[in-house]
Amino acid sequence: MHEYDIALKSLLVCGSKSLLDLTKVTVDHWLSVELPEVRNRRVDLLGETADRRIVHIELQSTHDATMALRMMEYSAAVFRKFGRFPEQVVLYVGERPLRMTGTLKGAHVSFECRIVDIRELDGERLLESPRLEDNVIAILAKVRDQRSAIRRILRSIASSDPDGRAKALAGFLILAGLRRLATGAINQEASQMPILDDIMDHPILGSRFKLAQEQGLALGLERGLEQGLERGLERGLEQGLERGLERGLERGRHDGELGILLRLMERRFGRVSTSVKNRLAKMSASEVEATALRLLDARSVEELLD
Repeated sequence: MHEYDIALKSLLVCGSKSLLDLTKVTVDHWLSVELPEVRNRRVDLLGETADRRIVHIELQSTHDATMALRMMEYSAAVFRKFGRFPEQVVLYVGERPLRMTGTLKGAHVSFECRIVDIRELDGERLLESPRLEDNVIAILAKVRDQRSAIRRILRSIASSDPDGRAKALAGFLILAGLRRLATGAINQEASQMPILDDIMDHPILGSRFKLAQEQGLALGLERGLEQGLERGLERGLEQGLERGLERGLERGRHDGELGILLRLMERRFGRVSTSVKNRLAKMSASEVEATALRLLDARSVEELLD
């Protein structure tokens, strides 16, 4: 199952109501059932209205020429299970233009289901919803200003219950991945809000930070991440974090080599003055290496730095 499937289903089941209203679907409660086998498939979302109508929502991010056939098979399976045909909606969340049809016709067969492109739905209504789940899903819908929408969503996440904040942020990052244009501004906006710890706790993004900590480079990585978050504004969240990791590792190596050089100098020449330490701190990585190579031949600190 795709990551976005899990994230979007969770948001819908946990409380997103406005999205269902926009798709003209009403669900009183969700059903968690295994249907009779249909090529070993399971429907994405199955719910029931107050008047006992069955509602089936299928999430789709890519073009599938057999979509109508799949939905007809699902419809038959639901009927076998409940004795009622479902109201069906394919919610298209992909980036490419919608090309699927929900109609299937044959000599004695006629089937049709609704296909809704989420980009055509009113994202502003989702942003205005008091429910965090609606706010997060808005990144996939039609909004007036994408940068403003990102800011509003992150603000909603930052002000939400701390226990669910990391999960909401993870879902938002996954859905934003379906909209490549959206991810470019997330890093800068996130750096201005109190949710950086949640990013570090993310199972994918946070693992890089933890790896650097294990290598003793946490300080350099932290500085690099800050630079990467700024520089990654137009290059996307992933590129920004990669640049931050790269710079962090570089800074960590530099600081480590400088620390070793200072200890060796103190062992050879005695206590190193503050002015000398400041001079060494301004050296580049290559200069630190060159100084370390001259250490054995130098007879004094002055000769070493000459």
